[in-house]
Amino acid sequence: MLKKVEIWTDGACSGNPGPGGWAAILNYKGIEKVVSGGLAETTNNVMELTAVVEALNLLKEKCEVCIYSDSTYVVSAITEGWLDSWLINGFKTTNKKPVKNRELWEALHVALKKHKVSFVHVKGHADNVNNNRCDKIAREEVQKFTEVPF
Repeated sequence: MLKKVEIWTDGACSGNPGPGGWAAILNYKGIEKVVSGGLAETTNNVMELTAVVEALNLLKEKCEVCIYSDSTYVVSAITEGWLDSWLINGFKTTNKKPVKNRELWEALHVALKKHKVSFVHVKGHADNVNNNRCDKIAREEVQKFTEVPF
């Protein structure tokens, strides 16, 4: 029987591109782990994807995972089969253009193969407590790159 883990993720960016942050909250039977990070120059989509990849990579064994994200970009890529199509088409879009953030999508594909994962799209900046927590933490990560150094 697989352990059931819930993960909430979010990414933030000040400017797009600009300084960015990501956050994830992992929960297993009431035990919580919060992780976050950021980059000085990035995009919101990179941060959204990074949050999911980093969270999944923390799992030490095969788990049944439910990921909650307000990122239509991330959730739709999985639930609408975009990632599967990109893998088949050599990471080209339907317009034959290269898929953006290919390295992160490849990393996500590898991480997804290790677990049984479902995705749930949640409304951002609404009443989902853990999504709001992730948003706050991700924005705090952004501030690490934008604060005055004195």
